[in-house]
Amino acid sequence: MKAPASAPTPGSAEGPHEPRWLTDEEQRVWRSFMEGVTLLDDHLDRQLQRDAGMPHVYYGLLVKLAEAPRRQLRMTELAMLAKITRSRLSHAIARLEKNGWVRREDCPDDKRGQFAVLTDQGYEVLRQTAPGHVEAVRQAVFDRLSPQQQKSLGEIMRIVAEGLQPTEAGADLPWLR
Repeated sequence: MKAPASAPTPGSAEGPHEPRWLTDEEQRVWRSFMEGVTLLDDHLDRQLQRDAGMPHVYYGLLVKLAEAPRRQLRMTELAMLAKITRSRLSHAIARLEKNGWVRREDCPDDKRGQFAVLTDQGYEVLRQTAPGHVEAVRQAVFDRLSPQQQKSLGEIMRIVAEGLQPTEAGADLPWLR
């Protein structure tokens, strides 16, 4: 956000509570980032809705389950891996259960815990959908970037993600809500 017309210019010392306004260059970078993320998410959602009748977040859940031992994860761990709230995960798993792609199982050692388990039908949907999805990702991102840009993007996003996942007790993270 740019400083309002009546506000001090970015970088001016107006007091300890004055926001650190973005410079024109930072504003350009931020807006480009947000436009890119929004358009990429929409592009991948449309591809997955067209090819498999599911949003991108559901596809991500199926991938995480497919990669897990015995194709199952505790619901709390799946929420953490997917970076979503437990409520959103519960809703998504209910929809995936309705399609027959996932089932829930109680944890034998924890009466309150549940596993999300990828079914054979869910695995088959994922197997059939993956080629089109990886092509959409490749065309939208990797084919547009040089190898050095790809490396830089990975490093930048790792730093951003790490900075947004504090490890102290009481951290406000989606999967803890």
